[in-house]
Amino acid sequence: MPAVLKFALTVAVGVVSGVLSGMFGIGGAVVTTPAIRALGATTFQAIGSTLPSILPSSISGSIRYNREHLIWGRIVLITSAFGVPASVLGSRLSRAVPGNGHWLMIATAVLVGFTAYRTAFPAVRADGTAGTVDHLRDQWWTLGVIGLAAGMLSGLLGIGGGILMVPAFSAWVGLPLKETIATSLACVGIFAIPGTITHAFQGDIDWTYAVALAIGVIPGAQIGAHFTISADDRTLRYTVGTALGIIAVIYAAGEINALF
Repeated sequence: MPAVLKFALTVAVGVVSGVLSGMFGIGGAVVTTPAIRALGATTFQAIGSTLPSILPSSISGSIRYNREHLIWGRIVLITSAFGVPASVLGSRLSRAVPGNGHWLMIATAVLVGFTAYRTAFPAVRADGTAGTVDHLRDQWWTLGVIGLAAGMLSGLLGIGGGILMVPAFSAWVGLPLKETIATSLACVGIFAIPGTITHAFQGDIDWTYAVALAIGVIPGAQIGAHFTISADDRTLRYTVGTALGIIAVIYAAGEINALF
């Protein structure tokens, strides 16, 4: 494939990734990772090269959400304090997992599928609510556990950690869906910084892919955030759940085929 065409296709992937990132608060790597693998990146390049594009995507979408006052700063601060060191640890462990990276990709698909289900069908508490500000539980230890797990996934899988934070902020903390997506996206951008640095030192980043993705994600994230802000909660839940479910199935099928 000509280099110019590959670059253009990668930018297009970045736009789609940015839209998903802005809409769902997950970082968009669930699309970019398999996409750049299909364009020729190795497994570890596909993990590492997505991280540099997560930061501009997060900034672009977060600016839009912040204007609507949807980002909870305290949650971002505490979650990130635990998630940043965990992201470094996850990045260091990425090459220790057997299967030449394919098991990491399959684990990603499983997590995306879980996020799809939990987003479309949120846990309902005994009083019949499904996450409101009135039931907010933002204790530091709850946010710390979420940050540790999401940060580890961000570094290990190169996916930003949002696929865990979205259902966790909704079900465990009690944030409404729009605040969940906005707050998760802000955390995702912070987690991507140490992960990017660590994977760069490990030689896992192909900067041609990384730059092309970064170009595309900025306008895409603005589009995605606009959709989320304007959509009603029910439509948003089913849209997010359906899209992520389809991605998870395609993702898993491709990696299982490559593994065996």
